[in-house]
Amino acid sequence: MNQDLWAPWRMTYLRELERRRAEIPDGEPTLADFITHAWENPDLDEESLVIHRSDQGLLMLNRFPYANGHLLAALGVAKPRLLDHTPDERVAFWGLVDLGVDLVERVFQPHGVNMGVNQGDAAGAGLPQHLHAHVVPRWSGDVNFMSAVAGVRVVPESLESVADRFRAAKRPT
Repeated sequence: MNQDLWAPWRMTYLRELERRRAEIPDGEPTLADFITHAWENPDLDEESLVIHRSDQGLLMLNRFPYANGHLLAALGVAKPRLLDHTPDERVAFWGLVDLGVDLVERVFQPHGVNMGVNQGDAAGAGLPQHLHAHVVPRWSGDVNFMSAVAGVRVVPESLESVADRFRAAKRPT
C-alpha cells in the first residue's frame, strides 16, 4: 500500500527563510522575533501557540517542529546569551524548561526527551537574538528514520490539537 506523507508547512518555512536571507543585510536576523511578539500580545496566545505564560516567560509550540509536541521555553525579555540574563532570570528560564519537560512527559509519554539551547548563529539558533530552549519528545525508532528514507519528518498531529492537549494537562500555577 502506497501512502504519501505531507508536510506542506515545511516548504513555506524554507521559502520564507530564503526570501528573508535575500532581502536582509548580512548580520541581521533572518527571523522576526516571534517570541517577543507572543510575549507582548497575551491576547493572541492561542494564535501564537502559547500554552503557558508566567510573569517572566512562556512555553509555546514550535511552529516548525522536529517532532510532535516540540516546545520552546523562553523568557519574555529578549537577550541573545544565557549569561546575559541575571541569576534569577536563569532560574525562571530553567523552571520553564522543567515545566515543558513535565508537560511533554505527561501528555505524550515519550520514550525520551531532548532539551537544548542553540546559542548564536554558529550553534544553529534560528532566532539568535532571543535565547530559547527546545523541549522535544522522542520515541524509540524515530531518530533519523524518516529523514534517512524521505528527507522529511512526520508530525502526526496538528499544532492546534497539540496545543489543546498541553493546555488541558497544565497544572495550576
